[in-house]
Amino acid sequence: MDGRWEIALKINKVVFPVGGLGKRFFPITRVIPKEMLGIMDKPLIHYAFEEAMAAGIEKFIFVTRHGKDSIEDYFDYMFAHSEYFDIKIGSVCYVRQNEPLGLGHAVLCAKNLIGNEPFAVISADDFILHNKSCIGEMIKRYDGSNMVAAMNVARRDVCKYGILDVDYETDELIIAKSVDEKPSIETAKSTHAIVGRYLLSHKIFNVLENLKPGAGGEIQLTDAILQMIPSHGLAGFKFEGKRFDCGSKEGLFSAILNVAKQDETLRHVMENFYRD
Repeated sequence: MDGRWEIALKINKVVFPVGGLGKRFFPITRVIPKEMLGIMDKPLIHYAFEEAMAAGIEKFIFVTRHGKDSIEDYFDYMFAHSEYFDIKIGSVCYVRQNEPLGLGHAVLCAKNLIGNEPFAVISADDFILHNKSCIGEMIKRYDGSNMVAAMNVARRDVCKYGILDVDYETDELIIAKSVDEKPSIETAKSTHAIVGRYLLSHKIFNVLENLKPGAGGEIQLTDAILQMIPSHGLAGFKFEGKRFDCGSKEGLFSAILNVAKQDETLRHVMENFYRD
């Protein structure tokens, strides 16, 4: 039977890979996890958590590592003072990633907490500014195929992303026949790039366990997704909103400015800044 139809379509668990080193933000990330860097009054990981919560997800799995205790402390405080936060307390788990061996390895660390059901993955680095939950909109369209969030990028930037090889497109989806992690400008099959939102079959763990290191010497999640296309397909969701790469200084600063622009109490500060 086609693997994409063998599972229930409810997505109730999300994995947050938060074990990265954040080298582009050294030296501050030697003491503060990059996921705790702030956009105004909330850290990046808070926005990612809110997006998952808005999608109806109830079980939250953080793949963390040494030096990331402030993430656990932050959510401990949130849940202990839920009257101050617009949150519903669900089930929160933390699992250690001993070494930062890539996104695929981080996801694999959550295997025992996922079980035999589909799940979501959200990268807090990829901040998506919109009034709708990106992962929630993906879940509404989920049919059991592996699904990723996808956006069009400049050809000069294809080497920074997993790039979809397009079979065909609809208004909302890009159906891919292949995917290539960080291809060269010359070899990229399109400019449709994967950003940090995934809906995956639990069967990806079997692939990840046997996967050899790919680009950058890391276990690449896109390589596992590629191997699963014959059985589970791959759809890229054309999400609404503006995405910022907050793993970079430029992206984080741009995200802060865009959030501030939407805040009535801060807009005059920006107007004064540009006037000076």
